[in-house]
Amino acid sequence: MILIDPPNAPGHGRLWSHVASDASFEELHAFARTLGLPERGFDRDHYDVPAEWYDRVVASGAAPVSSRELVARLVAADLRRRKRRGRSAG
Repeated sequence: MILIDPPNAPGHGRLWSHVASDASFEELHAFARTLGLPERGFDRDHYDVPAEWYDRVVASGAAPVSSRELVARLVAADLRRRKRRGRSAG
């Protein structure tokens, strides 16, 4: 199932939602293509979408969930990819 959380993540002067799948990355990428989401919007396990896209994404079939539920469903599906910490850039 495709999921979207509320636009509550600030960045670059606007608010963002996260679009994810609790089934597969293939499902997520296919959904993103139907919306015309740019590949650069994919971040480890979700797509970042600006707040003004929220209603369009829901109308296209994404299920609105809380941010906490979105993460819990990614974890349960073993699709959560966390940022690596402690790596040096050199």
